[in-house]
Amino acid sequence: MRGWLTGKVAFVTGGGSGIGRAVVEAFVTEGARVCVLERNPAKCEALSELGDQVLVVEGDATLAADNSVAVGHAIKAFGRLDTLVTFVGVFDNYTHLIDIPEDRFEDAFLEIYGVNVKSVLLAVRATEKELRQTKGSIVVTGSSSSFYPGRGGILYVSSKFALRGVVVQLAHELAPDIRVNGVAPGGTTGTDLRGLLSLEQSEHRLADRADREEELRKRTPLSVALNASDHASAYVYLASDRSPGLTGEIVRSDGGLGVR
Repeated sequence: MRGWLTGKVAFVTGGGSGIGRAVVEAFVTEGARVCVLERNPAKCEALSELGDQVLVVEGDATLAADNSVAVGHAIKAFGRLDTLVTFVGVFDNYTHLIDIPEDRFEDAFLEIYGVNVKSVLLAVRATEKELRQTKGSIVVTGSSSSFYPGRGGILYVSSKFALRGVVVQLAHELAPDIRVNGVAPGGTTGTDLRGLLSLEQSEHRLADRADREEELRKRTPLSVALNASDHASAYVYLASDRSPGLTGEIVRSDGGLGVR
């Protein structure tokens, strides 16, 4: 693919690493200009090295004001907005409900739903007006955990199931002006997905688990351990004019988990 997104402008939340970073690079390769909202200063600096096609705004995707400010910068720099893509997420390190300390449950619940679900809704609210003007699209990042149990603990899995509802309801609410779809990546090597701060897991990265690549190959029918770049083309397709009839759909980029 080359030029599938020529002339388009994307707003990406959490595009500083992992699948988000791979998608930013793929969008640029396909001709898009991209505004990225990213809260990590080091990741912001690294993104800025991608050139003039990428505008980086340091901020927190869980805050409405930061989303609005970033969208304003995107419009000022690029003049339009065609696509919103969301990547912000946090993991619960497979913690079962009964293992969450009673005095930390509320904070953990609010943290994971604030990051994994609320940030998506805030980004949509901030971009909706601009996307209507261009008959644009939204691509929400779900997970194989949006479909199957055991790919996280109760908080993570339930938050990712919630995003399935977000995709179909927003597709209903925003039609006919805006297409809304999702990508549900399976386990991915080399990402920076971390555990909950409220459960003292923030130093734990899912990608650092022992034998991660071998584990992924064993559980996928295609025997693959996908990396971030392996998912990027699904996002390009959904954001492009080559998918004009797709809305309310979720592409499962997971090595075929559904056929096992």
